[in-house]
Amino acid sequence: MSHKKILLNFERNGTSHTLESYLKRGGYQTIAEKIPALSPAEVLEEVKKSAIRGRGGAGFPAGIKWSFLPKDNDKPVYLICNGDEGEPGTFKDRVILEENPHMLIEGMILASYAIRAKHAYIYIRGEYGFALERVKAAVKEAYETGYLGKPLKGTDFVCEITVHKGAGAYVVGDETGLMNSIEGKKGQTRNKPPFPAIEGLYKCPTIINNVETLASVPWIIANGGDAYHKIGTEKSSGTKLLSVSGHVRKPGVYEVELGYSFMDFLNNEAGGIIDGKKLKAVIPGGSSTPVLKPEDIKDMTIDYESITAAGSSLGSGAVIVIAEGTCMVKLLEILTHFYQHESCGQCTPCREGTGWLHRIVRRIEEGNGKMEDLDLLTSITKHIAFHTICPLGDAACGPVDSFVKKFRKEFEEHIKQGGCPYSGKFVRFQEKV
Repeated sequence: MSHKKILLNFERNGTSHTLESYLKRGGYQTIAEKIPALSPAEVLEEVKKSAIRGRGGAGFPAGIKWSFLPKDNDKPVYLICNGDEGEPGTFKDRVILEENPHMLIEGMILASYAIRAKHAYIYIRGEYGFALERVKAAVKEAYETGYLGKPLKGTDFVCEITVHKGAGAYVVGDETGLMNSIEGKKGQTRNKPPFPAIEGLYKCPTIINNVETLASVPWIIANGGDAYHKIGTEKSSGTKLLSVSGHVRKPGVYEVELGYSFMDFLNNEAGGIIDGKKLKAVIPGGSSTPVLKPEDIKDMTIDYESITAAGSSLGSGAVIVIAEGTCMVKLLEILTHFYQHESCGQCTPCREGTGWLHRIVRRIEEGNGKMEDLDLLTSITKHIAFHTICPLGDAACGPVDSFVKKFRKEFEEHIKQGGCPYSGKFVRFQEKV
């Protein structure tokens, strides 16, 4: 199937990040041609018509989110682009940051104009050093050519953008932790309410969107919200970037229209399973989303509703493919270690509970587990999920509950045999493609 390309509509030849390349493919035309004729309210209305849902994981409609800003506000309004892409398996925003940063900047200018934010921030994950340099260079070019720092054509609106580097903590992917980080505070999350749209950065109204979401805005304004809504399905409009990793022949980042068959994507774009092996499991939306078995996904399509109906979530679009021969207990041990390591320690259920989850899974993998450990794991998750300030605790529980539920026999086999029947095998990249 040929998919419409909105975000990856360029030749990936190593020069696509420059202003010259972006202008040659029609970049910044919405600033020059559309903005003089559109009011901020009209830009917002087009985004609402598009029905684009936030691409960071929550899937909340972006236009509705922008509408939550108070109407009688006399404080500054801020826009933040969340580029703290830290979910294991997720690397789709990095392609935009490194190879198409001007599309993101153009989207942020349009979004800032719509919500009347004169100052915007791009928050980039601390480990993304190359992306940081690419975005900084692009912002510099945008200032030098007047897209930033000067009134937009036909208006008195001026947009300023500051690039902010994170310090490498998963928890600041949460929007309130991210705001604390920008303010120079410890990157821990805040209680909600108040929500950022009411009281966010520096106690002012703030809108936070994902990189992919904001980079889609120029196409929406150039072609109209209705045109975007016609792509994909009725409730899941547009295209989606998927980062595919694990036991596939062609891992990478792909842009597909929402509503596309998952199995067609796996076998065509991702090239199928390596070494001719059978599919054992799929994590469809990043490590925090519940794992699925082959029978769960045979009729599944890539959109919010279908993946939810299958028992998981589209999340960030990070597809992790797992082939036969992989030990699911070892895989869960790795995931629980990640969440224990990344817990900021602010909430007791998360700080203590993620450590308990990891230690129990590890002892099962090492052959020291007990049968009652399986029920203990699911009991612990019930005391973590929805009892913490941020979603990290919930994120840690999703894989634990689903792994134990769907692969319980494999856990029991470890306990009965007093060790791992797979010799602790997780990754076996044997095929050279």
